[in-house]
Amino acid sequence: MNLKDNNNTVENKEVSAVVYNFQQWISETDPTRLKNEFIELLEISGYHILNFMEHNFPNGGYTCLWLLAESHLAIHTFIADKKTYIELSGCNKAMNESFQRAFNKKFKV
Repeated sequence: MNLKDNNNTVENKEVSAVVYNFQQWISETDPTRLKNEFIELLEISGYHILNFMEHNFPNGGYTCLWLLAESHLAIHTFIADKKTYIELSGCNKAMNESFQRAFNKKFKV
């Protein structure tokens, strides 16, 4: 079985039971900016987006999740603290490292 993203077909293959994780806090909390910036980072890094879901809370909080062929990216805002938590988990070391480099460049970490 092949998985499809918006642009191409992703081959189904066995991978080792290893998960590469990246966690970080940032000061950006605007949902539109977050969504656009992280779509760009995922694409630059070569991830295959399978699905996306988001929720805007009545207090202005925001959470979203990208389901990736390689795992997932989650974002949660904490409006009272004016910061956002991001967590990327995936089974591809090179993509994870590419994402981290692009993230660090974009957010000046």
